[in-house]
Amino acid sequence: MTAAGLIFSNIHDQGIPEMTRRRTMASIPFGCRYRLIDFALSNMVNSDISTVGVITHYNYQSLMDHIGNGKDWDLARRSGGIKILPPYVTAYENSAAGKLYENRLEALMGSVNFINRCGADYIVLSDCDVIMNIDIGAVIDEHIRSGAYITLVAKKTEVKNSVFDQSAGVLTLDDAGRVTEVAYALPKRGSCYVNTNLMVVSRADLQNIISDSIAHGYKSFSRDIIAKQLKKKPIHAYVFDGFCACISSLENYFSTSMMLLQDNVRRDLFASPDRKIFTKIRNSAPTKYSHEANIKNSMIADGCIIEGTVENSIIFRGVHIGKGTVVKNSILLQDTYVGSGVTLNCVITDKNVVIKDERMLSGYETMPFFIGKGIMV
Repeated sequence: MTAAGLIFSNIHDQGIPEMTRRRTMASIPFGCRYRLIDFALSNMVNSDISTVGVITHYNYQSLMDHIGNGKDWDLARRSGGIKILPPYVTAYENSAAGKLYENRLEALMGSVNFINRCGADYIVLSDCDVIMNIDIGAVIDEHIRSGAYITLVAKKTEVKNSVFDQSAGVLTLDDAGRVTEVAYALPKRGSCYVNTNLMVVSRADLQNIISDSIAHGYKSFSRDIIAKQLKKKPIHAYVFDGFCACISSLENYFSTSMMLLQDNVRRDLFASPDRKIFTKIRNSAPTKYSHEANIKNSMIADGCIIEGTVENSIIFRGVHIGKGTVVKNSILLQDTYVGSGVTLNCVITDKNVVIKDERMLSGYETMPFFIGKGIMV
């Protein structure tokens, strides 16, 4: 039994336009040193999937810079390895040559050569906006055991706290784990199972799905494939019980990042010796803390200079925080410069932002104040 992976790098870019104007969803920085794609890539590599295709769309220069030849994930291989797949639907004669894909099915149509040539028995499809550390090998085993047509990874979530994209589907399961119904709106109360858009399907079945979609003009994988096959073929759900969060807006990018300050969340994501989260390695000097520095409940990457107070915040590589500055409940991305006497609360800065002395900026937990890449305040 062999498996290959396909990662969609841009499917939900519109959900967080503030951070995807110059990059893909896949390359959004997260957790001091990672990018969102690191979780999907690491999950596959940790499950012995050594052939991975990354489907691109636009603004993917930063993604290519981050992935490189894949050596940091042990994917720099002569056979298999990581493949950056072009964003055009040119696989079939009736597809418009040079047309950018507009949905998940068209993205698969444009990747049909990778699917046909990878030689794997099963294909693992994954978005890159879901944060979790999962054993995909267990999902594949469950898919084989159940004899399913498609196996979806589902997460049980409380409705009032849900941050998942409803367009993926709210699933109703029977006692055997078979999906009996798919809805596209959350119930008003209680809990429900949501589709995380991580799924397993045999390569032969995926090839048939693509051919059938071309013939019938299908547009939505969830509505036209999954929902229409519920009564005809077994769609199975693998319920994941670990930490799982979806980055679908700036608000839940902020809230999910803040969850990393909780010990149990960090342990769930990063503590497993068998399922490490890999990322591009950068060699930086250790962070320098002055005598006046005061740090409380924060994550701080290497290469920083901290001369002020940092509380409940996430600080990326190369950030400078000046004397007398107070940073609370904030996320400062790489190479942000914060001057002296500054006060920040619920602020997100993109890369290379400069905040001059004596500035006071504040957002709120449900509406963080965002400063775009390279802006000076």
